[in-house]
Amino acid sequence: MVKGACIKCNKEKDVAGDGKTRGWCHVCYKRLLWKPKIRICLRCKRGLPIHARGFCVGCYNSLFHIDKVRAHNRRKIHNIDNALYEKITKECVLCGFDKIVDLHHLDRDRSNNSELNFVGLCPNHHKMLHHRDFQHEVYGQLTKKGYNALKPLDADKLFKKQE
Repeated sequence: MVKGACIKCNKEKDVAGDGKTRGWCHVCYKRLLWKPKIRICLRCKRGLPIHARGFCVGCYNSLFHIDKVRAHNRRKIHNIDNALYEKITKECVLCGFDKIVDLHHLDRDRSNNSELNFVGLCPNHHKMLHHRDFQHEVYGQLTKKGYNALKPLDADKLFKKQE
């Protein structure tokens, strides 16, 4: 590498002094000329550029960084600490299911991130809570358990014909 102006971007950088990239900076070479080798990923068996340890980028991240990605998404989406999220979503407060637990805002305001506004629900109860045929039942159970849940929306008047 020698100091000089890149023949592609005309910026003063370290450029290659010889070979097929003579006069090119590293950034232009990687962006315009270099092509990654395609190999078979050890996990998904697809022909993709290999990131590290024989895995494509998606498989590598899902194997080695999934906890960091989940913690980042919890902070970004819900704006709460990872420990609080883990505490709230330990199990469904209605049935005790603990495999998959969703986070629900009791006051329906996604910007209200106080600990008292969150409740952990299994996917079935969470779906029932947002379905107008079953929401009265789920809100009743939450109220019996001592949660300060809002009353269900009464949207039937909007959709039924007025006589």
